[in-house]
Amino acid sequence: MADNTAVTIRTRKFVTNRLLQRKQMVVDVIHPSKPNISKTDLREKLGKVYKSPSDSVFVFGMKTAYGGGRSTGFALIYDNLAIAKKFEPKYRLLRHGIGAKRTSSRKQRKEKKHRQMKVRGIKKAKVGAGKKK
Repeated sequence: MADNTAVTIRTRKFVTNRLLQRKQMVVDVIHPSKPNISKTDLREKLGKVYKSPSDSVFVFGMKTAYGGGRSTGFALIYDNLAIAKKFEPKYRLLRHGIGAKRTSSRKQRKEKKHRQMKVRGIKKAKVGAGKKK
């Protein structure tokens, strides 16, 4: 980001959620000279402002206002990364590169499920493991 002065970040509706051990807020970004600002830049800037590591900041739901120059979204700042892994949905963790992506395709998972439905008891594990070579 070459021109840092062109971007203004404001937070509103700030709530400290002790039950989920996070801070949550609505983020307003004013960027008149840019089409938009990346979420990674927002994470870094919010991490500096709220004195937390940028990997525990989750920014999502960014919408650019009609005509551009202004965007609004939502941010969650967790106390630490372990708590974020516990409470954040899997797809958001994948966006951050934290979670593990599924290896098999959807069709393979469905076929395995249907094969398991045909047998009873401990044979389900043998069907799920696949054929021996």
